[in-house]
Amino acid sequence: MSPQRPRAIVVGTSAGGLAALGELFSLLPAELGLPVLVVQHLHPKQDASMHAFFNRTCALHVKEAEDKEPVEPGRIYFAPPDYHLLVERDGALALSADEKVRWSRPSIDVLFESAVYAYAPALIGVILTGANGDGTRGLQLIREHGGLTIAQDPRTCEYPEMPRSAIAAGAVMKVLTLKEIGAFLTQSACGGEND
Repeated sequence: MSPQRPRAIVVGTSAGGLAALGELFSLLPAELGLPVLVVQHLHPKQDASMHAFFNRTCALHVKEAEDKEPVEPGRIYFAPPDYHLLVERDGALALSADEKVRWSRPSIDVLFESAVYAYAPALIGVILTGANGDGTRGLQLIREHGGLTIAQDPRTCEYPEMPRSAIAAGAVMKVLTLKEIGAFLTQSACGGEND
């Protein structure tokens, strides 16, 4: 299978995610040339210190997403605490305080599903460590619309339930370690085959 060159990457994670994201982001080059949209389940009162940390350790610019902000390549956008993050069809970001989905706001499924309509089939979805099933439905939708779906190898996760849920549902095309995910995303974005 050789999906078309991707236009965006969406990443979802929960418990254990900050460490996993730190490792993954450190592997992405400045010339990645794609936006990376992230939902990390957070406490509603979480401050922005994690963005400062990631900006010190990552070649891409990391920031909290803002409502109606245009998506730019080479940036990593985090859903703010207690807001769903969506991508509108024109490529702008949207924030929503709608009800929690699977007990979560931000919800991984909400981001993934909106990104399908903005980017699929030129979309890569990634599920990392986490302790629930959020993201499984969204990953299925990405796959159904011709995008590429990846799960962190559950054997390498601090909390394997989230990738296991997606794998069990048949939503995952590739199961990779964080190092392999970083290499695959770089190759996919910067050229080369996606086989």
